[in-house]
Amino acid sequence: MKYEIKPSRASGSIEAPRSKSYAHRLLIAAALSDGVSVIEGITDCEDVLATVDCLRTLGAKIEIKDGKYTVAGTDMTLTAPKMPLCCRESGSTLRFMIPIAALSGAKGAFGGSEKLLQRPLAVYEKLFEQKELLFKKQGDFIFVDGPLTSGEYVLQGDVSSQFISGLLFALPVTNSDSVIKIIPPFESRPYVDLTIDALKKFGINVFFEDEYTIKIPGAQRYSPAKVAVEADYSGAAFIEALNFMGSKTWIDGLNEYSAQGDKVYRELFPALAKEFTKIDISDCPDLAPILFTLAAYCHGAEFTGTDRLKIKESDRASAMQAELSKFGADITVGNNVVTVKKTQLHKPNEMLFGHNDHRIVMSLATLCTVFGGIIDGAEAVAKSYPDFFEDFKKLGIEIRKYD
Repeated sequence: MKYEIKPSRASGSIEAPRSKSYAHRLLIAAALSDGVSVIEGITDCEDVLATVDCLRTLGAKIEIKDGKYTVAGTDMTLTAPKMPLCCRESGSTLRFMIPIAALSGAKGAFGGSEKLLQRPLAVYEKLFEQKELLFKKQGDFIFVDGPLTSGEYVLQGDVSSQFISGLLFALPVTNSDSVIKIIPPFESRPYVDLTIDALKKFGINVFFEDEYTIKIPGAQRYSPAKVAVEADYSGAAFIEALNFMGSKTWIDGLNEYSAQGDKVYRELFPALAKEFTKIDISDCPDLAPILFTLAAYCHGAEFTGTDRLKIKESDRASAMQAELSKFGADITVGNNVVTVKKTQLHKPNEMLFGHNDHRIVMSLATLCTVFGGIIDGAEAVAKSYPDFFEDFKKLGIEIRKYD
């Protein structure tokens, strides 16, 4: 699907989209609870629906009506899934669900898109081998077998925080205490804090004993809760970036006290608009595409902590290098560093490609409001922000859709 965005200035206000990251976490905690929970404000994006599919396969009952999710939890230490857990294209779903599916002694299988199953899972492979549990990639599926037990788990801190979060969901319901030791550097810690915050809402206590050690008391029980999903700073960033490209927009509903790490864009955007600057994105890798875009539009910048961008929905550094160059940007991708030089941008000299990556599409769309352009594969926004282009229209951006 192609979207043409014509040069136009945005103005007005919209309600911030809801956080996909929070929705995953709240749904999983609710499904692990002994009782019925209600979660309000979930956006039906593809990644969240993948988590819903998996939780239903594991026995949770989930009803959806008018943005309200009613979740009847189940004891997943007794679950024996009769069919594969389909994760679609959601890396979060896959990494969160693997330890949960391994809580029982039953063999489980995970499926998903070809691209998803190519994403790194070596952390779990190693841990499962150490615990003498099954973890096997075979054909179009990943097979796991438990039961996952309490104990000490040692993880690299610079791979993905989602592996840590996956264990944090599962280990509290094992029989005794556990500990997760993180080998520094510890990147994306805000996402682990987000998981801990979600767990607390459902009565689960886990805590940092020190900067690299998480204590997880065992034999805990998730309690049902009524909660609402926070507005999403990650999605809001694309709207507020327009204000640094000549537009004037407001976005409502964001929690200024949120644990979401991506709220740091409110500090980073003004820095990029002021001068050439250096930014470490280790704790906010999802902001990389829009930061690269704004840097290209403003004064350039040097970004470190970029190697992990290779394992996202696309190789995001290389993808943004290819697409922004069509606007005349000069970008160098190096070893854990991306340098964006200040250049004179122009209307793209060829069609833009979304690389099947929602954040690539949304970043390119912001720049197209200045120069115009056509994005092929724009439907990828459904992964996290399905109303993205509708919100652009509400703000006065002129858009034409091609099937």
